Amino acid sequence: MLAKKAYPLRINEDVLASMQRWADDDLRSLNAQIEFVLRDALVKQGRVKLVQKVVTEVIDNTPANKE
Repeated sequence: MLAKKAYPLRINEDVLASMQRWADDDLRSLNAQIEFVLRDALVKQGRVKLVQKVVTEVIDNTPANKE
């Protein structure tokens, strides 16, 4: 199991309410929905590599490590 780190988040209450409705629609907790959206954005931007359905791997794109 991957370790999780607690992180306080300040977020606009309208955005939070929208995320809660989306989480409810997808039958996820609010925390899981926020993590899902962040992970999806990271994968789409090429910041992490999708390894499994939920697990992501950090990609090191520094000039010395680019292939």
